[in-house]
Amino acid sequence: MTDEQITAEIRDANVTYLMLAQNLIRQDKAAALFRLGLSEEAADLLVTLSPAQVLKVAAGNMLLCRFRMDDEVVWNLLTNHSAKKVDSDAATKLHASILMAGRFAESM
Repeated sequence: MTDEQITAEIRDANVTYLMLAQNLIRQDKAAALFRLGLSEEAADLLVTLSPAQVLKVAAGNMLLCRFRMDDEVVWNLLTNHSAKKVDSDAATKLHASILMAGRFAESM
């Protein structure tokens, strides 16, 4: 991929992310804060962006969203690649969600 193609892909991902974020915030703000890992202030700002502002913000060369799973424990739970495999995929994903929710609460 060329730098131009990468920048276009980042812009597209940013537009999609911002539109999704706005829709989630409008539907259920509390759930959106948790799902997106946003502060209330950031959510209040995002929901007020006009379409032109969304496009302007999205046009940068940096992704606006980021991975929140930054440790091996959560990645192993989500991908089920741990040494001790759990029989229930649902229980494993629930455990990962609980860990991430705890970290979200700590950051607030």
